[in-house]
Amino acid sequence: MTERKIPGIDEYEGAAGGWGALAAVARAVKSQMAVGRETSALRRVNQPTGFDCPGCAWPDPKHTSSFEFCENGAKAVSWEATGKRATPEFFASHTLAELWEWSDHALEDEGRLTHPMVYDAVADRYVAISWEDAFAKIGDALRALPHPDTAEFYTSGRTSNEAAFLYQLMVREYGTNNFPDCSNMCHEATSVGLPESIGVGKGTVTLDDFAHCDALFSFGHNPGTNHPRMLGTLREVSRRGVPIVAVNPLRERGLERFTSPQHPAEMLTNTATPIAQTYYQVKIGGDLALLKGMMKWLLQADADDLAAGGAGVLDHAFIAEHTEGLDALREDLARTSWDEIVEHAGLSRDDIAAAAALYAKAERVILCYGMGMTQHRRGTQNVQQMANLMLLRGNIGKSGAGIAPIRGHSNVQGDRTVGITEKPTQALVDAIKQRYGFEFPLTHGHDAVEAVRAIRDGRSRALVCMGGNLAVAMPDPETTIPAMRTLDLAVHIATKLNRSHLIPAKQAFLLPCLGRTERDVQASGLQSVTVEDSMSMVHASQGGLPPASEHLLSEPAIVAGIAKATLPQTKVDWDGLVGDYDRIRDDIETVFPMFSDFNRRVREPGGFRLYIGASERDWGAGRKARFLVAPGLDEDPGEDRHDLLTLTTIRSHDQYNTTIYGFDDRYRGVSGRRDVVFMNRHDMQVRGLQQGDRIDVESHMSRESAATRKVSGFIAVEYDLPRGSAAMYYPEGNRLVPLDSHDPQSGTPAYKSIPVRVRKLSVPDPHAD
Repeated sequence: MTERKIPGIDEYEGAAGGWGALAAVARAVKSQMAVGRETSALRRVNQPTGFDCPGCAWPDPKHTSSFEFCENGAKAVSWEATGKRATPEFFASHTLAELWEWSDHALEDEGRLTHPMVYDAVADRYVAISWEDAFAKIGDALRALPHPDTAEFYTSGRTSNEAAFLYQLMVREYGTNNFPDCSNMCHEATSVGLPESIGVGKGTVTLDDFAHCDALFSFGHNPGTNHPRMLGTLREVSRRGVPIVAVNPLRERGLERFTSPQHPAEMLTNTATPIAQTYYQVKIGGDLALLKGMMKWLLQADADDLAAGGAGVLDHAFIAEHTEGLDALREDLARTSWDEIVEHAGLSRDDIAAAAALYAKAERVILCYGMGMTQHRRGTQNVQQMANLMLLRGNIGKSGAGIAPIRGHSNVQGDRTVGITEKPTQALVDAIKQRYGFEFPLTHGHDAVEAVRAIRDGRSRALVCMGGNLAVAMPDPETTIPAMRTLDLAVHIATKLNRSHLIPAKQAFLLPCLGRTERDVQASGLQSVTVEDSMSMVHASQGGLPPASEHLLSEPAIVAGIAKATLPQTKVDWDGLVGDYDRIRDDIETVFPMFSDFNRRVREPGGFRLYIGASERDWGAGRKARFLVAPGLDEDPGEDRHDLLTLTTIRSHDQYNTTIYGFDDRYRGVSGRRDVVFMNRHDMQVRGLQQGDRIDVESHMSRESAATRKVSGFIAVEYDLPRGSAAMYYPEGNRLVPLDSHDPQSGTPAYKSIPVRVRKLSVPDPHAD
């Protein structure tokens, strides 16, 4: 880094975790002014008789420690269990126009919502309303729509299995499959791509597999910030002497070294465990080329070994028995030159060969990946090429090996399992008809991008959001936000205020729900909900704190209230289901037989794992695993101009999805600000930039299109990432992504690969003295 000192920009020398993490936990608890409430909650996070962390979806170990949470998990719990309250008096004091000028952090930091609220357009304020009146007005508005397909029903990944199941049941009885959800914006490429490859849209590993792998590859994710509890697992893998290979454009501290707060010796001696043995800084958008290069090397090494009388490098027995399509893949790789691979990957041929050789040497390999692989215009094909790599050596369906998509939200995978999908199957139609006696159409509904398009075009008139902050999470706010202002109805089921709630429709409702940390008492007594983690483990979650307000309802109760008001001839016993969540689980089991014996199994400590066919080398009835071809090497087809940089959006260490806990990004040396663009030193020099210069960033998604999107007043910060690459925080960078820039197979926006031009401004840094 250059010597020029910029306020809030410094180098971070420490490891991930350590005393910095413990200090951050203490600050998070203290800042929310409910120390007794929060520390009580933290003792029950991810424990067999406690609640599931509302943060990431990393699985719980079988034998939990005295505390089983990470720094960012503690922030999530403190943020929810806060002593702060957003009461009707608060809303009476502020118009929505005033609140729009607040930061996203300040909005959520006002605290927990306490009362159901309705928008008063004359006063431009939310005012209190009774639950009965709110449900009645929402029901009237939904029934008044010209067709069920003119309503959109969004789901956040924090929604429990029970609430998600009731939600999809209500929406399908209403008559639509419009289910935009947070998976559309993160791992939809997994849900779409892996079934074509291996027959299931989920990972194939368990936590136990990490104790038996011989090598681990980590593609396109930052566990130190996005799922920090994973660092404990990576630490154990590293300490066994197993090579860990990190593939990521930015050097991330959590992939380099980790000091475990749960191991006193490391804490007291201030030592750390190295994580990645090798770190390949692929160019943004270069993953596809790297994967093809590794496979090309493996095929050549296999041919050479066979010619020399050896057994070969590939697992020929596995390929013959379990796969199809290798010949087409072989032909595609033969047509792909090494010069092109090296150019697109941004790595040398020797580096690619070394990665492939390490992979070939290991008998049992786990490949983990995150949104750095899925949020591209060819994210689905990225996923399938990773599956190809694993299939070549039989690394799916055996102990210590497998593919592991790492989900970033606690139940985004579970919501999809229990029916939150815009693409229903005939089996789901039949199962719901048999259990409840109603049918719904098989027509393809709207994903997140199509939902916003429909709202923009006037084809959708209502939006119901089960959690989340959709307007901020989506790309292209210049399109998304004005479109949402034209709605007839907006309903937000939430724990805290966020920016999406400040976009009023003709009728707008803010409905406060219980959080994961709180006691949920219904007619039959204290209830538990369930969630599914990244490795298909389903386990119970039971909050223990008193609700933040006596006026809160659970998510299942809110869904049931809306359903009864909207569907006067409903065939579902909503009150019976909400009165005892065991009945909801019985119905989930009936509709989705994979949940057999649900209520008994989920009461076992640690829960149970759903059947994942690919883990047993069961690829689906009458089929095999498939090698699939991705033509060419362009992960993000479009611009190929050397005067542009390729920018990716990233999270800071002080945020979770769109929730901004604070303005620090400790591991990257940033404090008190988010207005930064990380750049390579050479790229800064050729543009005449110095550390801290203020810049415009302008996206150029198409040479033919004159339309550009721009953010202004950010500062250039030197960082260790490849030439031609840059990074800025999400959601600030969403403004640079057009709504139409997405993977056509999965619909996932291309947040991770944005062609941009950077220009210096003369505006001084307002943070400077």
